[in-house]
Amino acid sequence: MELNRTELRCVLSITVVVLLSSHAVAYDPLDPTGNITIKWDVMSWTADGYVAVVTMNNFQMYRQIMSPGWTMGWTWAKKEVIWSMVGAQATEQGDCSKFKGTIPHCCKRTPAVVDLLPGVPYNQQIANCCKGGVVASYGQDPAAAVSAFQVSVGLSGTSNKTVKLPKNFTLLGPGLGYTCGPAKVVPSTTFLTADKRRKTQALMTWNVTCTYSQFLASKHPTCCVSFSSFYNDTIIPCPSCACGCENKNCVKYVHTPPHPLFKSPIPNLSSILPPTRPWHRSDSKILSTPGINTPKKDNTPLLQCTHHMCPVRVHWHVKLNYKEYWRAKVAITNFNYRMNYTQWTLVVQHPNLDNVTEVFSFEYKPLVAYGSINDTGMFYGMKYYNDLLMEAGAYGNVQSEVLLRKDADAFTFKQGWAFPRKVYFNGDECMLPPPDVYPYLPNSSPVSARVILHNLAAPLLALLLLQMAAPC
Repeated sequence: MELNRTELRCVLSITVVVLLSSHAVAYDPLDPTGNITIKWDVMSWTADGYVAVVTMNNFQMYRQIMSPGWTMGWTWAKKEVIWSMVGAQATEQGDCSKFKGTIPHCCKRTPAVVDLLPGVPYNQQIANCCKGGVVASYGQDPAAAVSAFQVSVGLSGTSNKTVKLPKNFTLLGPGLGYTCGPAKVVPSTTFLTADKRRKTQALMTWNVTCTYSQFLASKHPTCCVSFSSFYNDTIIPCPSCACGCENKNCVKYVHTPPHPLFKSPIPNLSSILPPTRPWHRSDSKILSTPGINTPKKDNTPLLQCTHHMCPVRVHWHVKLNYKEYWRAKVAITNFNYRMNYTQWTLVVQHPNLDNVTEVFSFEYKPLVAYGSINDTGMFYGMKYYNDLLMEAGAYGNVQSEVLLRKDADAFTFKQGWAFPRKVYFNGDECMLPPPDVYPYLPNSSPVSARVILHNLAAPLLALLLLQMAAPC
């Protein structure tokens, strides 16, 4: 059945709306159940309100909250105030002029709360607080994937029937991207005493679930991927303007020698990738300005001028081919002068990750989100060794090699099979080069002959030298 022009226009409009909404929804196919759950446990009633412990659990497998940390906000349902807080603080006190005597900690109808910094006095701390708002991902460190504080609320009611749940929860982690649902009353949380012989429970509990959408966080990707291989001379760089080229505040790279620890044949990706082309040359003295390397709350980067203009580049190099194994080298380079990526994560989707034999300089954990499908894994730095990806410069890169066993039924280097299908850095999907430019195996006879001769040159030369050295 053929559609007329009006019907076709309607179908196309619906299709566009569906496609746009599919990017806006907070659903990650590699971590379908990942979310941040905020739990309020009312522990006791006071004369005009209650004391609650607020716990933030990060159930995202590979997305953490980095420095400068989270900011949590909400709107009070009535005229509540915060009398005091332990383990966190409101960023503004607000207008408390109507109170005589004791002044509340915060009188704003829409408070914004941040975590305390490490090292605060013990009388201001509770368990899982005071980490500067940094929360690890659940897949990397479950024990550190939690943050908590205590709040004393007044003018709120003193029973389960009179307390009204806060509304319009917001979460910055540290920038945009999280959308929080409404608070819902759930069965009260139970607790075990220290001797584990008695069980207590909260007087009232409600949960708030927040999910992440990269589309809401940034209109451009925040990382890109480049490729190379031993069997092809072509280096596939990141796509131009992969992360947008609107940022005019970039710094021309000043070459400094590589770190002495990196003594591999490819110590720095600048040796195999095209030189960076500055889109905007600004004075490199800007890097010596006090505070320029300090992260900002809105996560605004200060980038090195490159053709891709991404804060992070991931390079995947197919390095060696053995009879039953093959080896890939993974390097992550930081082009952001304003950010040290602490406890970074790298997620790769590749069909051969079900046969990872050894990872040499990174930690590795398979991510099996759909039962028997094991084609996704998470790489992250070893603690106190390379879990800190330094800011842009000579030390702003980490790298490792991965040894994988070949699958005799499916393995091939043809058609870009050796390269990842998806790459995520710190939970954000990176832009890959288009599939039609991947480094493919040579398929023409002259090139194939050249590769064969190159592989046989060394043993033939050795044999010739031995024959020449033999006595007559």
